[in-house]
Amino acid sequence: MFSTFGGKIRAVVAAAALGCATAFGPTGAEAQDWSGQVTLYGWAAGVAGDFTPTTGAPTLSFDKSFSEVLEDLDGAFFATGLARRGDFVLFGDLTYSATSRAGLLPGGIPASGEVTISSLTLAAGRRFDTGGGSTIDVLGGLRGWRLDGLVSVPAVGVSLAPEQSFVDPIIAVRGNAPLSDRWSLLGYIDVGGFGVGSDLTWQAAVTANYQATDNLYLSVGYRHLFLDYEDGGTVFEGSMTGPLLGLTWRF
Repeated sequence: MFSTFGGKIRAVVAAAALGCATAFGPTGAEAQDWSGQVTLYGWAAGVAGDFTPTTGAPTLSFDKSFSEVLEDLDGAFFATGLARRGDFVLFGDLTYSATSRAGLLPGGIPASGEVTISSLTLAAGRRFDTGGGSTIDVLGGLRGWRLDGLVSVPAVGVSLAPEQSFVDPIIAVRGNAPLSDRWSLLGYIDVGGFGVGSDLTWQAAVTANYQATDNLYLSVGYRHLFLDYEDGGTVFEGSMTGPLLGLTWRF
């Protein structure tokens, strides 16, 4: 089992992922004019799963905490945006993560690996007012993925660099409820893939949101993301789970 590369995958799935975090931000009152928000967020996710970059390549197995993820992280970026006019809702989510790792194969053979996963989610839907300031958004859209991997074993002249790009349809439900003048609670769940791109992808999240100023919101919550993908010898099945922090600017 090529477990020395586990560290590089754990953070990269975050990028794959992943992505509907735009649905995790705070909501405002109903309006007929366009309104919007942009969110930057951090996700302290641990990772578990298996990744085979291509046919005949070693399987990378991982089961890592967030502190272990950070040891191999080269870079990461997570951002979301939401726009609304009346009951019509649009959102987008961009995630990017790259990790690398050097280690040894069984027998002490030196090897190295790199993995970058990016995702872009675009969706639209309708908002329903359920009373008391609470709302439910019903959404549908697409999530595009890109997976770039590199496995290098110089001693035996092996260098594999598979690339995979695919698109998943998704459906989602998002509910928001006020807790007080400044606090609100939001829950989100989506599911997709259905064999179109991946076999299955789903995620769930819950956040508590605090309105710090008229335009600035702070969020804290928890998120889980799962992906099961297999095509052309590339196999990935894994999940990321952990707390998240967000900073949202509304306009």
